[in-house]
Amino acid sequence: MADTVAEPTPAPAAVRRAEEVMGTVVSFDVRGGEPDAVRSALEEAVAGLHQVDEVFSTYRDDSQVSRLARGEITLDACDPEVAEVLELGAEAERLSDGWFSTSYAGRVDPTGIVKGWSVERAARALAGVPGVTGVSVNGGGDVQLLGVPDGRRPWRVGVADPLRPGGLAAVISAAGLDELAVATSGTAERGAHIVDPGTGRSAVTDLVAVTVVAPRLTWADCWATAAFAMGSRAGLAWLESLPDVEALLITAGDEVRCTGGLAARLG
Repeated sequence: MADTVAEPTPAPAAVRRAEEVMGTVVSFDVRGGEPDAVRSALEEAVAGLHQVDEVFSTYRDDSQVSRLARGEITLDACDPEVAEVLELGAEAERLSDGWFSTSYAGRVDPTGIVKGWSVERAARALAGVPGVTGVSVNGGGDVQLLGVPDGRRPWRVGVADPLRPGGLAAVISAAGLDELAVATSGTAERGAHIVDPGTGRSAVTDLVAVTVVAPRLTWADCWATAAFAMGSRAGLAWLESLPDVEALLITAGDEVRCTGGLAARLG
């Protein structure tokens, strides 16, 4: 008697798109769902990111955040999302003992949180489309993963090696998880752009990159920025204290430091 051989389950359909917005490229990879419904949701998600840029950009004189910083309008006159983001930033400042901040030189500046928040929001909206099984949204190297790409393998994210252009420092796997975010802060791509909230000047530490792995990109983005400003010793100790957070820190001397549970996420 011949054995019965099950037909392999077809992989969910993939809808992909890349969009230039917020000074970077945001890439979408959505698996499953009816393609036309996914494309419609993608249009809404992309429009939402452009709206975020219009409201929050500190490079646009006419943005609500720029006008708020100049005292031309009040917070009540801004879109509700501005208060939401500033409240999240205040929570990040509290949890990081001031190493993360949405205020520099006395001016409102939510730049350090708004990209992660908006990319995560877009990913969750796409995950809500009926039939969608997996979503990956990559905002300039900071990634929110939800669900699975198919039934055979998990999402995986390569972490660029800041000291070896073109190389990878690690590969992060979302195996066994319904949500995972990966965010990196460092000097390799944008130079010394991370501010030390205590001095208002560029943070000078022994680090070249901090990659944080956590369920939500909103927080992973904040924690990577705060830990970079702290430096490798204090940053690693603080990251170890946070629940559901793992991290990879690379120093200018090419020393790699990791939280205790990171190995379980490599793959």
